[in-house]
Amino acid sequence: MPSESLDVVEYVVDQGHGVRGLSNIGLKSVPTQYVQPLEERLDATKIVYDESIPIIDVSNWDNPAVADAICAASRKYGFFQIINHEIPVDELEKVQAAAHGFFEQPTEEKIKYKKDLLGKGSTAKMGTSFSPYKEKVMEWKDYLSLQCFSQDPTAGADWPPICRNEALEYLKKVQGLARKLYDVLLKGLNMMNGYDESLESVLMAWIFVNFNYYPYCPNPELTVGVGRHSDGSALTVLLQDDVGGLYVRAPDGESWIHVPPMRGALVINIGDVLQLLSNGRYKSIEHKVVANPWKNRVSIAMFINPGPNQVVGPLREAMEDGEKPLYREIGFMDYMKYFFSKGHDGKATIEWLKI
Repeated sequence: MPSESLDVVEYVVDQGHGVRGLSNIGLKSVPTQYVQPLEERLDATKIVYDESIPIIDVSNWDNPAVADAICAASRKYGFFQIINHEIPVDELEKVQAAAHGFFEQPTEEKIKYKKDLLGKGSTAKMGTSFSPYKEKVMEWKDYLSLQCFSQDPTAGADWPPICRNEALEYLKKVQGLARKLYDVLLKGLNMMNGYDESLESVLMAWIFVNFNYYPYCPNPELTVGVGRHSDGSALTVLLQDDVGGLYVRAPDGESWIHVPPMRGALVINIGDVLQLLSNGRYKSIEHKVVANPWKNRVSIAMFINPGPNQVVGPLREAMEDGEKPLYREIGFMDYMKYFFSKGHDGKATIEWLKI
């Protein structure tokens, strides 16, 4: 199909071919719908090479130094990588292979999960870009979002068979890891009881396991895989492959730090909800993903959220005497509706809640 005669939105979004379809037809240049304005492209002069997000060995959760490192990273960078987390490397590689398996199927198989063709009750939804009918410029990414409630015994029943088992196994392992992270983070807010089941609805009732697929791109310098944003979740656990492409806003607010892939490591980042709950002590930080010209990339992002009906706001237990809340309370579903009502736009969503 000649690229000059291609109706990009019709082909990519409406017909469900995604950017993988564009990549497969041999485009020589990025369609105009994907060309980002200069200010949204990664400026190589603003990459810092002498700073990195912390890498934390969590082989001993009882070591006070581990907790100190996690809390310090969450306050300064909002991001860190963990190693020796007890999820075997072969299980991580299985879920990555399952993601490739889903996206590399023929379109007629994948389209069964196209989000606008499914009912509201579906928990497996395929899409492309971020919000393609609302954003000004599209992102070079396809995704499959697998949703569940943390205590739902039927989780995964309508997920694609080609990746269901791997996704469920990964979900189970990361849920256990997330509870340990929350225990540390809450104690770092002087909530000395840490994490318990009474906080499940506030911190991890609703979970999205997103398979992200970034096909190789003819002009990666002109576009982005994901635009700059902070996550709307409470906590995000990200599994990168060996391609890489994640950049995190540096503490100076201007520069970018590359997060290099490490085999077996998981990237942890604070979401907007945890910044809100901690009254700004823990930081949800802007980040972006670049496209690449040589290889199809996958990442697995697990967004750990409050329940959809949960009202979130600064936790009184985490605030010091006399401290005033920095943010107003909001229903989590209302927050998510606003988050998805526009394209990626940095930290505009949480700024909207500032008092």
